[in-house]
Amino acid sequence: MVALARTDYPGGGTAPPLLVAHGLFGSGRNWGVICKRLSDRGPVVAVDMRNHGDSPHTDSHTYAELADDLAGVMDGRHDVLGHSMGGKAAMALALGRPDKVRRAVIVDIAPVAYDHSKAHLIAAMRALDPADFQTRRDADAAMAEHVRAPEVRAFLLQSLDIQNHRWKLNLDTLDAEMGRITGWPDDMTGRFDGPALFLFGETSDYVTPAYHDRIRTIFPQARFETVAGVGHWLHAERPREVEDRVRAFLDG
Repeated sequence: MVALARTDYPGGGTAPPLLVAHGLFGSGRNWGVICKRLSDRGPVVAVDMRNHGDSPHTDSHTYAELADDLAGVMDGRHDVLGHSMGGKAAMALALGRPDKVRRAVIVDIAPVAYDHSKAHLIAAMRALDPADFQTRRDADAAMAEHVRAPEVRAFLLQSLDIQNHRWKLNLDTLDAEMGRITGWPDDMTGRFDGPALFLFGETSDYVTPAYHDRIRTIFPQARFETVAGVGHWLHAERPREVEDRVRAFLDG
C-alpha cells in the first residue's frame, strides 16, 4: 500500500464521504469540478492513483494494490466512484472489502479484460523530452506528430510538469503493466451486494449489453444508465449530467 496524494473537498452536508478514483493517465484534478459540486452533500476526496500525479511511483500496478491504496485513504465506510482504471480499482475494493463501501459508482468500465492497449500513447509521451519545452503549447505542437486528436493531447499534457521538466506519470511501470491495467484479475473473487451504478457513454464501447450479465453476477444490485451522445470521457463531455446522475444515485 502507498500513501496516495489527495485533494479534499470538505463540503457542508451530512452525506457519507465520497472517494473518487480517476482513470489511466489522469489525476484527481480531472474530477475537480464534479467533486466540488458534489461536496455540498458531504465530504469528497479525489486521489491521484499510484504512478500518477503527485502519488508515489512503484514498480508494479495491480488492481489488488490499487484497491489497497484506496482502502488506505478511507476512515470508515465511504461511497466510491471510479472511472475506467479507477473504476476497476473501485470494483476490486468493493469485492475485496465490501465493509468499506456503501455505494459504488463505476463509470464506463466493466470487470472484464479489454484488448485496447494504450501503449501507443505512452510511446507518444516518451517521444517528448520534457526538458525541451517551456510552454504546454510547444509540447502540444510536438505531440501532434504522434497524437492527432487535440482533446487526447490536452488530456495527456495535463500530466506534463513544465516547471520541473518531467512527466508526472510513471511511464515505465504503466507500459510494463499495461496488460494488467487493461485486463481483469483471474483470481478476483467476491461479490458486492450493495447498490452499484454502472454509468457509461452512449458511443463508448467499454460497457456493452454483452457485459451486463457478467456485471450482475458479482454486483447483483447493479443498475445501468447511459449518458447520450458521449464516449469514454463522459465526465469531461457532460459534467453536469454526470454529476446529476451520481447525485441522484447516491442520495437514492
